[in-house]
Amino acid sequence: MTFLKANIASLVASATDYLVTVLLVKLWGFDAVIGSICGTITGGVINFTMGRHWTFAASDDDVRAQARRYLFVWTGNLLLNTTGVFLLSNQLGLDIRISKVAASVLVAVGYNYPMQKRYVFKHNIR
Repeated sequence: MTFLKANIASLVASATDYLVTVLLVKLWGFDAVIGSICGTITGGVINFTMGRHWTFAASDDDVRAQARRYLFVWTGNLLLNTTGVFLLSNQLGLDIRISKVAASVLVAVGYNYPMQKRYVFKHNIR
């Protein structure tokens, strides 16, 4: 059930991430990498909140410690997603929407879920 909840939270956060990215890039003319960073920040805040309160039911644990761990993991997420978007959109010329989805899926499955489950929201980490 946790994996399902994590995927739902990830979809909500990703949808917000994509919306912010596409609005900034396509509507307001921001650079793809800057738009991607802003989207990732917005999605990260939503994902942390949902992970803490709903996905991993870890709201009784110290929020500051969780936030520090999440920030560490999220920084890796930001770097991996931004690198993926850069390579796919700026180097290969793919549309930002395709680049963002491809990078996000790879990072979500291979990095985010395992790190959140085993490190960020693992109960009783001190």
